[in-house]
Amino acid sequence: MSHYRHHVFFCTNERAPDAGRQSCGPCGAMAALEHAKARVQALGLTGAGKVRVNKSGCLDRCELGPLLVVYPEAVWYTYVDNDDIDEIIDEHLVNGRIVERLRLPD
Repeated sequence: MSHYRHHVFFCTNERAPDAGRQSCGPCGAMAALEHAKARVQALGLTGAGKVRVNKSGCLDRCELGPLLVVYPEAVWYTYVDNDDIDEIIDEHLVNGRIVERLRLPD
């Protein structure tokens, strides 16, 4: 068994403005990460055997972002706002149902 039931990684990469590719950081990734961490904690989902939310560097899919990935299922999501983050938490992390409308292709 894994130390966490779910491990959520938010891409927070910030490329230089002249890099020629989008990156997740300027799309509000850190604010979304902080919102998710606070929400998971408020729901009592943190700790061993539960949920861990972390930032990551580039996950190399920024053109589809902003994005996050949930392990161990390896489900990739995009999001627009905190309502989307809440839906991913409520449906996927709490109820075990993938949020198809936000899911990215494998």
